[in-house]
Amino acid sequence: MPNDQLTRIPASRVPITDTSDGTVTREWYRYLFNLFTITGGGQANSAASSSFGQDLAPAYTPQVDDKRNGAFFDTTTQSAAVINTAYPVTLNSTTLSDGVYIGTPTSRVYVDRIGTYNFQFSMQLNKTTAAAKNVFIWYRVNGADAANSATSVTLAGSSSAVAAAWNFVVDLNAGDYFELVWSTDDTGCQIRAAAASAPVPAIPSVILTVTDNVT
Repeated sequence: MPNDQLTRIPASRVPITDTSDGTVTREWYRYLFNLFTITGGGQANSAASSSFGQDLAPAYTPQVDDKRNGAFFDTTTQSAAVINTAYPVTLNSTTLSDGVYIGTPTSRVYVDRIGTYNFQFSMQLNKTTAAAKNVFIWYRVNGADAANSATSVTLAGSSSAVAAAWNFVVDLNAGDYFELVWSTDDTGCQIRAAAASAPVPAIPSVILTVTDNVT
């Protein structure tokens, strides 16, 4: 009669496979091995034993996919020709591009797989006129404005400057694109780039970095 300790079925709460690596869990491995041995398999030749070992091998070897990342900037000063008009923010330079890339037009930042992406940006806002005026910033996905995504930044006084910087966390599908958009109530407001001036390197008008949620 079989030994109960050898043939006891693992509790229902014990998973058959280890979710971390796809292998059979220790409890289920011992149970199956004991059954194999009791039914005569343990006396089989080495070829059969080898076959048994292959049967218990993981069905797959999980691969950790590379994270999707992107880092972009723009070296030009961006101006609004007309007040209260939406202008997509353009980017003309790439520092890093792993599955995240600038498209056409260059305001569009595409992703190559589904995921939750963190878009972080900074803009060098500048105003040449005297009165206090506003710049509005928000984002679009596939050309559609994202609801409740706008922020107003006030520039007060002549030649005032503000660095606008925050982030958006966005769910995207493969092939979707993200755009930063801005508008102003004064054409004297700009997203300004500045040349290098020792010891300071050049100042891009816009910096945008993108990361996904893969760990």
